[in-house]
Amino acid sequence: MTDELFQAAAEVFCEIGNQAIRERRRYTVALSGGSTPRGLHHQLATTFSTRLPWDKVFFFWGDERHVPPDFPESNFRMAKETLLSQLPIPVANVFRMPGELPDANQAAAIYEQMLCEFYASAPGEFPRFDFILLGLGPEGHTASLFPETKALEEKQRLVVGNWVAVHSTWRITFTYPLLNHAANIMFLVEGGGKADVVRQALKDPSAHLPCQEVKPVNGELMWYLDQSAGGRL
Repeated sequence: MTDELFQAAAEVFCEIGNQAIRERRRYTVALSGGSTPRGLHHQLATTFSTRLPWDKVFFFWGDERHVPPDFPESNFRMAKETLLSQLPIPVANVFRMPGELPDANQAAAIYEQMLCEFYASAPGEFPRFDFILLGLGPEGHTASLFPETKALEEKQRLVVGNWVAVHSTWRITFTYPLLNHAANIMFLVEGGGKADVVRQALKDPSAHLPCQEVKPVNGELMWYLDQSAGGRL
């Protein structure tokens, strides 16, 4: 069942990408951290490796740990090992968050500036990603938007440093305004350990989970679950 989940997600990833490339000659993607995307990356690097012109795909990250890119915890490192190094993706098409900088807020500001330059955004205009991949934490966090953290309140910035007290660490994360301007957002969730929070997220508006504030203003929101993750629905 889990293989079917990742195959289905890869199919959608490639369909959206080919349409974006036909219409705009490029495909902009924000990747997720965690372990679940590994299955999607494997499908894209093997079964679906010929389904996209990879030189027209541009990779960003929705969040990053406050660590250097070669650390085991780095979201960039995981994607590089499981996806980017497996496909003919130009180095110039990869835009990682500078998690190694001592100041997470400075790293976020640099990344925001890079996004604005890449998209040639006018002041006050939000970049529009073709596809953003998101995961779901056991307490309902997504990207690095954790419960009871300051980033949940951000209305203007695209990327912020976010202190996550429960983990005693800084993270760098996309904000709701940036997420919610995307054309397509996919939550990819697997495993019975996520069944309760999936049910809350999709069935209980009073839960006030961070993931529930992901609401594209003019885009599509997709939930892709395996049978275990959807077992409480």
